[in-house]
Amino acid sequence: MDERELRDIRRRAEREHLTVAEWVRRAIHEAARQAPAVDPDRKLRVVRAAVKHAFPTADLGAMLEEIERGYGGET
Repeated sequence: MDERELRDIRRRAEREHLTVAEWVRRAIHEAARQAPAVDPDRKLRVVRAAVKHAFPTADLGAMLEEIERGYGGET
């Protein structure tokens, strides 16, 4: 990191009333939060494999009614 970058970080930290260390910790935390946790190619492979299956589905309203009847002890 060059001196100009360090000055910029110091200014940003001062504006937020933080130490440079705390500002850097928060910046790293935010960058990690925004980075994908899973490799995008792996995620696409999983989704593509999943859509090849034909699982039974139901009307959402009918499914919710069945769930509520089950909560009420009905069959």
